[in-house]
Amino acid sequence: MGKKKKKAPSNTIATNKKARHDYHLENEFEAGLVLEGWEVKSIRAGKAQIRDAYILLKNGEAFLFGAIISPLLSASTHIHPEQQRSRKLLLHAYELSRLIGAVERKGYTIVPLSLYWKKSHVKCKIALAKGKQQFDKRASEKERDWNREKARIAKLT
Repeated sequence: MGKKKKKAPSNTIATNKKARHDYHLENEFEAGLVLEGWEVKSIRAGKAQIRDAYILLKNGEAFLFGAIISPLLSASTHIHPEQQRSRKLLLHAYELSRLIGAVERKGYTIVPLSLYWKKSHVKCKIALAKGKQQFDKRASEKERDWNREKARIAKLT
């Protein structure tokens, strides 16, 4: 009998499933996050959420707003954790200039897609996106259903 491979633990912390439903996603970028110590501990405990998060550009820098990192009960007494503060995103200058150009000139939005571990650092996958209209959402849903049905039919034959 062969040895069973252990499943590697997922490095994904949180995903924003709503983003793929509400937006047409185009270019994706990987950004680092500036975090405090208690935030990293809370993320390791799985207390992060980016469902309603969004990204704003201010003074040539990108910031993550609306991401919720709930503090642990064992947080230090001399720190007053703020679970929904703005967190700076770390990007290369050329990536920032591309994002700024797309947002200001072409009317794009920047949405966070997921938080994940890369070695010992927390990274945020972000994407340039255009908002979907209601009929676009319905069309996407029909296409997904049709692909599912095609797969089911192909499986039967």
